[in-house]
Amino acid sequence: MSTSQLNIYGEKLKLCSNSPLTGYSRNGYCEFDKNDNGLHNVCVFLTGDFLKFTKTRGNDLYPLKEGNRWCICIGRWIEAYNESLKTRNDKIVPRIFGEYTNINVLNYINKDILRKYLI
Repeated sequence: MSTSQLNIYGEKLKLCSNSPLTGYSRNGYCEFDKNDNGLHNVCVFLTGDFLKFTKTRGNDLYPLKEGNRWCICIGRWIEAYNESLKTRNDKIVPRIFGEYTNINVLNYINKDILRKYLI
């Protein structure tokens, strides 16, 4: 499946992951969908620290594991970022794949902050 949506560079959005299959509509893309209240638009590299963090917030992503790419909610990424500022633990903020991340995130995450966390 392909998409006509754009990534943060203004180019065609690329596949985040098909193993495991991710995205709000489970097509592998972090597409914007008006029905997606969580805005699963950020393609990240999952780390153990982030998986533990999100579990403490009531979102256990099991059976995902460290090293998977996954479309996460913009709000969860921002929450991890804010927590990292509070605790001075930058390891909980997952790194972002720009080519696979929807341009929509630029409406929520400052470009300078985003650049710091790009892979």
